[in-house]
Amino acid sequence: MSQQIAVVAIVDSQPGTSHEIEAAMQTCILATRTEAGCISYVGHRDVEMPNRHVFIERWDSQAALDAHMQTPHLQALGAAFEALGASLEIVTLQPLDD
Repeated sequence: MSQQIAVVAIVDSQPGTSHEIEAAMQTCILATRTEAGCISYVGHRDVEMPNRHVFIERWDSQAALDAHMQTPHLQALGAAFEALGASLEIVTLQPLDD
């Protein structure tokens, strides 16, 4: 079984805050893509639900994801989400094959 980890993080924001949510996401995305162990880190806006944003991430190991969770830019993103009243659901996945 692969050591790679995939993450789907779903952010549901308050109406009228999408611009601020997306700006905070962009800052975090740029910093995260330079982290060791980050294979891909992409933010998305839901086509049918404009107040929903989704990160789809791939990490080379659980250790790389754990290190990411401690970074200042991710902590700042979490604080921005909280200040804007956004909710966050994180799903961590391991591939069945590879």
